[in-house]
Amino acid sequence: MTVTAHAAHVVATSGFFRSTIGRKVVMALTGVVLVGFVIGHMTGNLIVFLGPEAMRNYALFLRSVAHGAGLWIARGTLIASAVLHIGAAASLTLESRAARPDRYRRWEPRASTLYSRTMRWTGVLLLAYIVYHLLHMTFGAVHPDFVELQPYHNLVSAFRVPSVAVTYIAAMILLGFHLDHGIWSMLRTLGLSHPRYVRAARALAAAIALLVVLGYVSIPIAVLAGILR
Repeated sequence: MTVTAHAAHVVATSGFFRSTIGRKVVMALTGVVLVGFVIGHMTGNLIVFLGPEAMRNYALFLRSVAHGAGLWIARGTLIASAVLHIGAAASLTLESRAARPDRYRRWEPRASTLYSRTMRWTGVLLLAYIVYHLLHMTFGAVHPDFVELQPYHNLVSAFRVPSVAVTYIAAMILLGFHLDHGIWSMLRTLGLSHPRYVRAARALAAAIALLVVLGYVSIPIAVLAGILR
């Protein structure tokens, strides 16, 4: 049984998580953690525009929080949140398919959006990219010029390769799609569903998604343009 399948089984069969609402709440709460990380990670990455020394000091600071334990606590929280998020999403998807085994002869999207209809696929593609990104930028296993504790060098040297930069930009656009609908769904699940606030919630979700995409893709674009060297 894969990790995702096991997480889906645990989420679907344990207490509160047996209900559809329970699993949606799990997705919303873990979504808060994951969105917070995405924004925090983007902010940290943007320090690259301040130069190599600032970027290295930031990396050293992260490793010094709580005498080094802070980074591992954060990683553990993220892993747990990701497993629960994926497990809840997978179990809800399987449950939905089981309830409607026969596909519609002719399906026409009405209330749904492109972002909502592609949530499952963007989630799967993002998971695959995250694994590659960790191997590339965190562990250096697939980075041919990786230098420990030199994040500025690692970022710039990686994005000098056009295929790596384009892949990263494409992944961030997918992340934007996922965030747009994900944040909107999260806000609704957590209670912000009153008609008076619907438009504001949608605008907030779209704004966060757009800012995240622009923040992340600005780095490879700056490298390709020769601004970061």
